[in-house]
Amino acid sequence: MRHRLIPAVLGILALAGALGWAFWPQPIPVDLVTIASAPMEVTVAAEGVTRIRNVYGVTAPMGGTVSRAPVQVGDAVTGGQTVVASIRPQEPAFLDARARAQAEAAVDEALAALDLAKAKLSQALADQSHAEGEYARAQSLAARGTIPQQMLEDAASARQTTAAAVDAARSAVSLQEATLARMQAQLVGPTRAEGPLTDACCLDLTAPVTGTVLSLANSSARPVQAGELLLTIGSLDDLEVVVDLLSSDAVNVAPGAPAHIERWGGAATIRARVRRIEPMAFTKVSALGIEEQRVRLRLDILTPAAGRAGLGDNYRVFARIVLWSGEGVLQVPIGALFRTGGHWAVFRAEGGRAVLTPVTIGHQNSATAEVVAGLAAGDRVVAFPGTKIGDGSRIAALPGDPVGEGGGPAADGG
Repeated sequence: MRHRLIPAVLGILALAGALGWAFWPQPIPVDLVTIASAPMEVTVAAEGVTRIRNVYGVTAPMGGTVSRAPVQVGDAVTGGQTVVASIRPQEPAFLDARARAQAEAAVDEALAALDLAKAKLSQALADQSHAEGEYARAQSLAARGTIPQQMLEDAASARQTTAAAVDAARSAVSLQEATLARMQAQLVGPTRAEGPLTDACCLDLTAPVTGTVLSLANSSARPVQAGELLLTIGSLDDLEVVVDLLSSDAVNVAPGAPAHIERWGGAATIRARVRRIEPMAFTKVSALGIEEQRVRLRLDILTPAAGRAGLGDNYRVFARIVLWSGEGVLQVPIGALFRTGGHWAVFRAEGGRAVLTPVTIGHQNSATAEVVAGLAAGDRVVAFPGTKIGDGSRIAALPGDPVGEGGGPAADGG
């Protein structure tokens, strides 16, 4: 009888052991992170655009006709040497029937006036010739004492008067010739022939600085007015970044703060520095239709041109401006923190169990937080604690998880 009960008892014990094992609490698999010290930055991020710091506009110094542009957008120019525009005098306007008739009548009038002036010159020359003869006879008679001295003086005066009249008549002829030329010029209309540009008739404009042609108002030949913009020139080596920050973020930024320029198209991060924070904010409507007060910041690019090849004017970039930084900062991932009892806490791994540990944190960024108290270097904490984990819960690191095997927190964040 006993021999028959032994197998039954063993079966019952095996079943009880299996049930106990099945219902025994199993360790919860978690991601574990090792607390370590590393460099840390607190940054504020915003989109920005590149700007050439000094853009030079080339304008027409006088009205005229500008020739077709000898340069194109993107061409390199040398200051004081490269000709960027040529201006020649503007063609005269067409004359309508009334204006042409008036101009032709003015020419006829000038011709008649010239003929009259020439006739008066001929009369003055004849009077001068007669006065010269009279003066010569008076001199001869006065020498023999035939006529009184006063008659000789009268002849000399008449001779001088006729000489002055001749000079006046010649000046009148010259005046009427100039008037005729002016009236004939009014009949000149636009010409079809366009000869080559020469220094005698045209003004060549050279580049004010060495750089690159950024824009052309119009590459075709056309009439221009004095002061009209023809093209702009700037140096791509003289770039800055303009960022519009929320006013609440801008108050925490100090002039000279370092910055990182990312997502500009290249693989490397561009180094920059805040040069100026404008004192007046402006209203800008966000993509969600919300009015925001923005402050404009200007950043100097510190990376040499070779390290940002291809970056040009008005390119979109992403800027992270450093508000605070530190070396050897003890950090914990943001994902490991949670609030309990009005303070921050983490689950620290100790002896295969999760231990609720209050912590005091300092500076924070999007990835990590500075640990002021509560943790030490080398402690391992649960990276993303779920609702199943409580104080004293059994935990086990996920197999093959590099973080669970001792990876530290991120050293940088935005």
